[in-house]
Amino acid sequence: MPIFEYACRSCAHRFEVLIRGTSAQPVCPECKSADLEKLLSLPAVKSESTHALAMKAAKKRDVKQANQQGRTQAEYEAAHDNE
Repeated sequence: MPIFEYACRSCAHRFEVLIRGTSAQPVCPECKSADLEKLLSLPAVKSESTHALAMKAAKKRDVKQANQQGRTQAEYEAAHDNE
């Protein structure tokens, strides 16, 4: 069951659709038009370098999120120490 990318010619909305069967005709989820253009999709490439870049980005995101959670917790505790 492949996933295809489409662009609606009526409202220009871009979306992906999982096609089940060959007779299924997708419609735009925004305007419900069937006037669609099938887009070319690039395959996902996984290599050691792309994996390393993805891991580096994930670690950076996780550190940022942990710092934000720490600040939020400290603010919560400061606000509730008076009770």
